[in-house]
Amino acid sequence: MKRTLLIFIGLQMGQVMSSLDGTIVATALPTIVRDVGGFERVTWVISAYTLAVVASMPLYGKLGDLYGRKRVFLVAISVFLFGSVLCGIAQTMDQLLVARFAQGIGGGGLATLSMATIADIVPARQLGRWLGYQGVIFALASVMGPIVGGLFVDHLSWRWAFLINVPVGATAAAIVATQLHLPYRRVQHALDYLGSVLLVAALACLVLLATLGGREFAWGSGTAIALAFAIVVFGGLFVRHENRASEPVLPLRLLTDRVIRAAAGINFTSGLLLWCGIFFVPLFVQEVRHLSPTRSGLLLVPLMFGAAFGTLISGRRVERSGRLRMWPIAGGVLMSSAMVLLALLEASTSVVVIAGYVLLLGTGVGFAMQPSLLAVQNAVAHEDLGTATSTALLFRSLGNTIGIPIFGGILNAGLADRARDGTAFAHAVPPVFMAAVPVALVSILVATRLPERPLREVAAYGDATPPVGNIAPLPGWQSGSSLRP
Repeated sequence: MKRTLLIFIGLQMGQVMSSLDGTIVATALPTIVRDVGGFERVTWVISAYTLAVVASMPLYGKLGDLYGRKRVFLVAISVFLFGSVLCGIAQTMDQLLVARFAQGIGGGGLATLSMATIADIVPARQLGRWLGYQGVIFALASVMGPIVGGLFVDHLSWRWAFLINVPVGATAAAIVATQLHLPYRRVQHALDYLGSVLLVAALACLVLLATLGGREFAWGSGTAIALAFAIVVFGGLFVRHENRASEPVLPLRLLTDRVIRAAAGINFTSGLLLWCGIFFVPLFVQEVRHLSPTRSGLLLVPLMFGAAFGTLISGRRVERSGRLRMWPIAGGVLMSSAMVLLALLEASTSVVVIAGYVLLLGTGVGFAMQPSLLAVQNAVAHEDLGTATSTALLFRSLGNTIGIPIFGGILNAGLADRARDGTAFAHAVPPVFMAAVPVALVSILVATRLPERPLREVAAYGDATPPVGNIAPLPGWQSGSSLRP
């Protein structure tokens, strides 16, 4: 148990470091631009990282399944730290953007591999509790991210927003390298290079269209049309190739499982709704209630702690009951309620009331996200664990990537209609939340289609506790004679 806890801490250090990189860097962006220039490309400091993370995430899931998650995690964290150092010493915007892309290539593996590794060493029946701990850690780190970024900018240098990753990441790597001992199957395998290229190309075009459309180029422009066409072409070629590949990078047979399909939908919708709250609630209180950026950012505290609370409570209850289907359904109901309430915001709505709304939203997200991920990890054979985990997390990331530009377009349309209205934001932001209500309702519908299956009582590897029931693990899940250190 002590070793499991230590491994969990090491994995979480790597994952949180990657996940919160954006919040720390966002605080430092104005100072970065003043130092290295390139204001016209400042959005790419975030977009380059996001593009690399989303594109590399599915590859890490497959690589972990093929070569062992420990060694691939150590490679990912090494790439991330190398990119962090390059960011910290960058002298021009071009250098910084290349470094951010390299950093994102490493960051894409940290969340995927850490979550899959936890599922390696913890039985599914107990996994919800550990995911709850993860939610608490993430909530605390989310609150600290902007504060730490501000302190670096004010008292040290913006470069420390990147260089701080080095001691943290080195510690995480040392823990994982010395404490995690996962056997792996010595099997003949071949990485699906063509499938990987096609998948990366399709995802890259999707991210570029979602993040830059409506800002860098018009939605009806030739660039937007070309990107949309490329998504269809690369996506079609990818599906065709994966149906024929002997060892596909993203086995489409996984999507024939009702659990995988439902969990993908739940993660997509809940990720979209979470970031709708993160992005537009602070915007509303800044523009309408005239709160400072720091005070408006504090409104994200109840959102994050709601998510942590929802994850912790649902994880504990799932461990005791062995049933998880009700939690994503309840999460969808809470997220729908929160979005309806946010859609009713007025200029006179108090900040305390708004904090209550986002707490409700965060709790719903906690109920929906992690239990659905647990369902995925419980549904697949061990050899597909990393790929299935990365698939669920990919849909979660795509919800953020696709949702924010769409909601931003709704906001801009509302502002254009009230260009001369001094309280334009008071009228333009609530329709954004109203547009999110159907998404939340879809989340409920998808969650009702999530099958309830018995949770495994035995972990694949690690110091798993004895079974607490008589549910047998699925074939291929326990380590056996074919597994060697």
